[in-house]
Amino acid sequence: MTTLITGAAGFIGFHTARALLARGEPVIGLDNLNDYYSPALKRARLERLATERGFTFVEADIAEMDQLTAAVAGRRIVRIVHLAAQAGVRHSLDNPHAYVRSNLVGHANMLELARYADALEHMCYASSSSVYGGRTDLPFRETDRVDAPVSLYAATKRADELMSHTYSHLYRIPQTGLRFFTVYGPWGRPDMAYWTFTEKILAGEQIQVFNRGDMLRDFTYVDDIVEGVVRIVTTGHVRPLEVPHALYNIGNNRPERLNDFIAILERLTGRRAVRQELPMQPGDVPATYADITAIRADYGFEPTTDLDTGLARFVAWFRQHFNV
Repeated sequence: MTTLITGAAGFIGFHTARALLARGEPVIGLDNLNDYYSPALKRARLERLATERGFTFVEADIAEMDQLTAAVAGRRIVRIVHLAAQAGVRHSLDNPHAYVRSNLVGHANMLELARYADALEHMCYASSSSVYGGRTDLPFRETDRVDAPVSLYAATKRADELMSHTYSHLYRIPQTGLRFFTVYGPWGRPDMAYWTFTEKILAGEQIQVFNRGDMLRDFTYVDDIVEGVVRIVTTGHVRPLEVPHALYNIGNNRPERLNDFIAILERLTGRRAVRQELPMQPGDVPATYADITAIRADYGFEPTTDLDTGLARFVAWFRQHFNV
């Protein structure tokens, strides 16, 4: 039951690979190791995975169909967890072509790969809470309209959902898209607030606090996310669907104020944050809040890690990994 994980050297991909390998299931990890953030961190994750029985890594770019085809040639792929993408809302303002290439071309290539994968049972792919745009009617539900994105990143993720629906309709490819809500935890992403705030607070440097910290985020611990991803990709659809494509929110279902988030980090690090108060950034949204009724009903998904516990684990990992 081999699973192909794209973005395997990334944050969620790394943890998902470890979870599947722990179940005794072989994993082929694919990543292009780009420099959006430190490739050294990605290689460190891969070094950990390389010690696991059943893991194979292939360096390839999903936006290059010939590389993708060569990566899976002769391999019987039963499941796909497609997590490779160009992430980051603010980065999309300055580097739009990177998002078109990875998130649109790359996703289309993955759909073509799935179309001709004869043994494929299910493909699970990453969407984002960003598709909900600047909505203020909380919580976000899968039935909400999502036709007004406020960043190119969000627009590409919504486009991915539409392309997947079309391929499922045309070629009966079983797919599930997961709208992730602010994932955090050990081995995380250096561009995310929990990482940059921890790093700068420990170093006594200034942190940038947008909208005076008056924002809500549905922070979701990575282990909770991975538990849901693994359950869905190994179970497949649990109810009949006219088109074999489903979308689910996957979040903590408990939004936290950014100022409270900073206060927890101050307590965990034992240091006071030096704040630079800034206005809301273009492409940002005031709040995210996942309604998880659907994924709870269909898969029994229930996040168990509160923010204090999750951040404590991250700070402990960060201190150990960087010896600070």
